[in-house]
Amino acid sequence: MAAGRFAVLIAALWLAMPVDAAVTAIGAPRWQALSSGQKEVLAPLADDWNDLDDVQRQRWLGMADRYPRLTPEEQARIRARMRDWATLKPEQRARARDQYRTLRNIPPDRRESLQELWQHYQSIPPEERQLKPGPRAPRIIQQPPVRGNQE
Repeated sequence: MAAGRFAVLIAALWLAMPVDAAVTAIGAPRWQALSSGQKEVLAPLADDWNDLDDVQRQRWLGMADRYPRLTPEEQARIRARMRDWATLKPEQRARARDQYRTLRNIPPDRRESLQELWQHYQSIPPEERQLKPGPRAPRIIQQPPVRGNQE
């Protein structure tokens, strides 16, 4: 009997909650529940939105909320990155997330040198990028295996 009253109390509190709180309690909203402004900003993700996990949707919603306060250049950059992200396959997205985590853990001085290398790489014409190693690209020298005395 107490369990039944508890269930009724929970249901009543759930129904009394504002819609935004209910959405947050269950997780990030499905595409259909987004505002028109959010849908406009997040349009490149429309096809994949409902397949994203709650954490990813919450992050994108946070970005969509900040979007109107960004400069036009920042908005254009975000739109381009979102379009690029939307075209990635799931394996590519997972690899990109792993690379981001790895780069985030690199010390700041090392990160600056990587940024310089990246800028140098981008300055090379695309047709030469595959042919020419960068200024500090490691060279892999394969040595024959060391063998003991074979008598």
